[in-house]
Amino acid sequence: MEFIKSSFIPHKKISLALVDDRITSEMIDNLKILNINIIKSTRCENTYNAISFHPDISLIKLDNNNILVSPNVYEYYNEILSPLGFNIIKGSSTVEKKYPNNIQYNAAILGNKVIHNFNFTDEKLLKYIDENNFKKIHVKQGYCKCSICIVDENSIITSDEGIYNEVIKHNIDCLLIEKGHINLFELNYGFIGGCSGLISDKTLAFFGDISAHPNYDDIKKFVKSKNKNIICLSKENLLDLGSLIPLI
Repeated sequence: MEFIKSSFIPHKKISLALVDDRITSEMIDNLKILNINIIKSTRCENTYNAISFHPDISLIKLDNNNILVSPNVYEYYNEILSPLGFNIIKGSSTVEKKYPNNIQYNAAILGNKVIHNFNFTDEKLLKYIDENNFKKIHVKQGYCKCSICIVDENSIITSDEGIYNEVIKHNIDCLLIEKGHINLFELNYGFIGGCSGLISDKTLAFFGDISAHPNYDDIKKFVKSKNKNIICLSKENLLDLGSLIPLI
């Protein structure tokens, strides 16, 4: 068994991923065809329904086998992931209902860079970032991982103009797309980061049919330019499920 050293960027095909408990049967079947097993998230009761099962709201995978988890759901993840060899760390911040008290763990880590609104980052996550000399890119958007589709260690896709304007200052290659066109249960729309995740060093997967997105041609061209291909895990509309988190 080999742990994914990077938070969101596997260096080869994954065999285990953490996903929202509400993932559809078609998506599960297609992951099984790819020989990818899943662990389903648990509900974070303290926050609102649309994001309550999103893994990127209540936890963040650090490097190697360390996973930082909100105290709300610590017992569940400690019980289910510790036997697999993961080190589950209880965070300092409890995820709550209202913004900004539900964004403490929703940072995007790529390469040696972390993108987040650092006014609200969990204390233990901040300590980890500082101790490991990550470059901090501060943005106003708190739902950073939700808003950012990570393509590689220096390339992202987002519909958030604030994130786009900031990351290009740090020489991150960023594709800016239209807002919307992604379902998020009872909310108006979801985000590109929440409906995607890398399942290998060559493949970016989407929860739903990315070809229906109005910016599909640009997205496909951008991903291809990074020597990666796209796979749709279902023919349904794109669905924000709080990111696919690669584990093993």
